[in-house]
Amino acid sequence: MTKERIAIGLEGSANKLGVGIIRHSEGQPAEILANIRHTYITPAGEGFLPRDTAAHHRRFVVQLIKEALKKSGLKPKNVDCICFTQGPGMGAPLQSVVIAARTLSLMWNKPLVGVNHCVGHIEMGREITGATNPVVLYVSGGNTQVIAYSHRRYRIFGETLDIAVGNCLDRFARTLMISNAPSPGYNIEQMAKQGRNYVSLPYTVKGMDVSLSGILAYIDGVANEMAAGKVLTAENGDRITREDLCFSIQETVFGMLVEITERAMAHVGSDQVLVVGGVGCNERLQDMMGIMAKARGGAVYATDERFCIDNGIMIAHAGLLAYETGFRTDLVQSACTQRFRTDEVYVAWRND
Repeated sequence: MTKERIAIGLEGSANKLGVGIIRHSEGQPAEILANIRHTYITPAGEGFLPRDTAAHHRRFVVQLIKEALKKSGLKPKNVDCICFTQGPGMGAPLQSVVIAARTLSLMWNKPLVGVNHCVGHIEMGREITGATNPVVLYVSGGNTQVIAYSHRRYRIFGETLDIAVGNCLDRFARTLMISNAPSPGYNIEQMAKQGRNYVSLPYTVKGMDVSLSGILAYIDGVANEMAAGKVLTAENGDRITREDLCFSIQETVFGMLVEITERAMAHVGSDQVLVVGGVGCNERLQDMMGIMAKARGGAVYATDERFCIDNGIMIAHAGLLAYETGFRTDLVQSACTQRFRTDEVYVAWRND
């Protein structure tokens, strides 16, 4: 008889609330039984505040859990463990989801498994793409890291020194008053496709790390000048447009990310790149990374929006991998944390 394990995963570290249910069967690929998500969207020009985001999660979490159980055709008795994002992330939204996970654990009499958000992204990306031992570029609204696995840890080779790439793009979208639906980063990507003229921006790579706050401040200044009526022209005489600015910020920050990722590949001798996190859905980033990887005789691996953007299934999958090694999170140790480093996690399920 094939040994099966089933986990439900709850994710709510930012403005996406996700609930996923996954089945692991010995010797078989993971089976996704449900992957439900609801996003808190604010008006153009506004970000999402922790308090309001937490209220959104509290409002919808029970509904999403019920939908996930219905879609999977399972009952609580079929679930082996309750997995939840323990960090990193925004404190109030994380706390809302942690409370939901604790409640399920007590109601269903099932063990808790706290999951590192980044490790969830990595393990889901590896499962979906089949990447074996890649250098990982983790790019999202709150995180920017270049990572490689070694000796049961995901080691951080480089990262942002200030703001994350997703936060940089989101904040620039607010400056341009771009819609937050479905996401500001997606809308910048679509506008960038219409851009034709590159506006020179600061390029700040410091060893294996990047700095993005100066780039954001500079391009915000350019955008504000344009909004005030100043006409800016490119070298060819064309008038600079909002689309050109979106194109330019993408080309600059993505070029920086490609550079540090290639350096990490050279250091560890890998020919695979796995791009994870919400910004990993960006087609231009995937294209630029693919060009670099191909030149090195390698390949880039990425997933679509179902798995790139924060979701519950990645938490269920990573949590179940840990659960199968005997890992449990006691109720008294289930507090969430805004700072949970990727390299703090002992990756007991890998021995390569």
